[in-house]
Amino acid sequence: MKANRNHSFTSKQVGTATGLWSEVGVSKLRSLMQRLADSGKLEPLDKGKYRYLKHEKLIVGQLEVTRKGSGYILQDVGDDIYVRPQELGKALNGDIVKARIIKKRKSGQPEGKIADIVQRNKTEFVGTVEEGLPGTYFFLPDDPRISTDFYIPGKQLNGAKDGQKVLLRMTNWKRKSPEGEVLEVLGDAGEHNTEMHAILFQYGFNPAFPPEVEKEARNIPEQLLDREIKRRRDMRNTVTLTIDPADAKDFDDALSFQVLENGHFEVGVHIADVSYYVRPDTYLDREAFKRATSVYLVDRTVPMLPEKLSNGVCSLRPHEDKFTYSAIFEMDAQAKILKQWIGRTVIHSDHRFSYEEAQENIVGTQNGPYAEILKQLNALALKLREKRMKQGSIEFDTEEVRFVLDENGKPVSVKRKERFDAHKLIEDFMLLANRKVAAYIAKLFDNPPLPGIYRVHDRPNTEKLGVLQNFVKQFGYESNLAEARNVSQPLNELLKEVQGKPEQNVIETLAVRSMAKAEYTTQNLGHFGLGFEFYTHFTSPIRRYPDLLIHRILYKYQNKEYNENPVVLEEQCKHCSKRERTAAEAERASIKYKQVEFLEDKVGKEYDGIISGVIESGLFVELEENLCEGMVHIKSLEDDYYSYEADMYQLVGYDTGTTYRIGDKVRVEIAGADLKRRTIDMKMVGKKER
Repeated sequence: MKANRNHSFTSKQVGTATGLWSEVGVSKLRSLMQRLADSGKLEPLDKGKYRYLKHEKLIVGQLEVTRKGSGYILQDVGDDIYVRPQELGKALNGDIVKARIIKKRKSGQPEGKIADIVQRNKTEFVGTVEEGLPGTYFFLPDDPRISTDFYIPGKQLNGAKDGQKVLLRMTNWKRKSPEGEVLEVLGDAGEHNTEMHAILFQYGFNPAFPPEVEKEARNIPEQLLDREIKRRRDMRNTVTLTIDPADAKDFDDALSFQVLENGHFEVGVHIADVSYYVRPDTYLDREAFKRATSVYLVDRTVPMLPEKLSNGVCSLRPHEDKFTYSAIFEMDAQAKILKQWIGRTVIHSDHRFSYEEAQENIVGTQNGPYAEILKQLNALALKLREKRMKQGSIEFDTEEVRFVLDENGKPVSVKRKERFDAHKLIEDFMLLANRKVAAYIAKLFDNPPLPGIYRVHDRPNTEKLGVLQNFVKQFGYESNLAEARNVSQPLNELLKEVQGKPEQNVIETLAVRSMAKAEYTTQNLGHFGLGFEFYTHFTSPIRRYPDLLIHRILYKYQNKEYNENPVVLEEQCKHCSKRERTAAEAERASIKYKQVEFLEDKVGKEYDGIISGVIESGLFVELEENLCEGMVHIKSLEDDYYSYEADMYQLVGYDTGTTYRIGDKVRVEIAGADLKRRTIDMKMVGKKER
């Protein structure tokens, strides 16, 4: 059979021309040709036909699928490649794929077609079982970016019933739809625990630890060994306090305080010494690395470490001796650091404060036995903060919400989280410890520097700053964000100026969006947002794996063990950065679900809101009363034909000239709340004056 690269052919034609029908059989030949198509050597056409692919360079990248079903292959250099839904083949969101460029769009963006799947992003999915014809079952994924359903053979149901949420593993994709087997039945769709578990599994966080991990944790002794205590700096006679949320159980950090004979202050930042208990390459360590972070949903915490460690052995509970890794500072009344010491310690927490209790002692509404120490710590924290702001740190003060749930997990109210001086006190001393530990590692040997892990934050994109600068002009704010050499100064001035104004939340949100994303790396690139040359994460090893790694690195270097592999560390950094982003997505998904559930019985009710986002298909509106966010679809704006102006974040009416832009105050009606899609639909009632 003569090969013409533009000629199409069927498996039957190939078999007839080559005699392979009789040699390998019909089914094997068809399977072989399908494998050649899957690997990008043949192009599948309609009616069972194939065509040779030209030997052109295939583009490799990660596929990102939108809710509408189209995809983009992300590229480090150059434009991302657009992929139409019909050209995705068997690729799913997040897969690493090979694609060939088939044409250019009008915008000049390349358009591609998936030729091969290099690596699946995931093979386990969360969704709902639905019965089709009697005895026929399908699986509908919760993730709207996965548009295909899965066929479940009867033997693979694992007891799942119609309407139940399950965890499913994809077993093969030989036909039009992929097949899967049910790994775990999560419960009936719509139930609180079912939905929270579904969110966790959807993002790859299992609330249960493997048996071998739990066993290893159970075998860890709680009593401190005398020989280990003798190796450490003993701080048990120095007053030590913890300040945490009222419902917290995993206490990572504590502060000690004393006045020295020379009149200076000694402040100790003491961090749970998880590295003493979790040794490299144990079951505990491998599971902690896999998770990389604790996850905080609206009603529960899924810890990085088993409860025996996170809430017990490692937690700095009051009136218990604990092993810690500490950064101890001698400072004067202006919070100038005169001396520092970093090393392993043993402490005894004298008292546990909630943030609310600590605040009452700081402002004087309560005067407990440690009130004066809290006031002195707060005074020093204020000085540290003042210096940090002068050195270029940017102060974002975005609002967060918390849900009040009934006994069934249903939200009965939504409240704004209060942020006290006590929160900032802890934050300032943790920032100090993180900064000093990073500098300590970086400066042990300047040339070449020893491998370390840094929390870095790049400068913001100048183009995005220009858009923000133009946007805030409409509110009367003049700023030189795009032109300033020191961006932090005009940005801080802007954030201070909008405090208490109706547009505060929107401008702060846009300012955050203009920033680069912080990440972990072995390259010390500095932290723009904090204005620090050196920065790492040292203060939360119970809930963050990079902090655990930093403790190990510190201990090695202090004991003159210089055998860290920077290549391995960099791979660990990438994994931790990815898991951090995934955990944030899971947390947002749980908040969104509870927002939808809260508004489910409020359809038809009107609320005041502020436009928090504008896209081509409509407006996002955040309700002032409860910070719930929904969408006004452009099709529901029936008074005019609206066009989208991306640079100004606004929709403009063709006939009336009416504009809807970010920051506008509006009145909306709840039109629908869909728990299955986790969406809130709104109708525009009217625009309000600024």
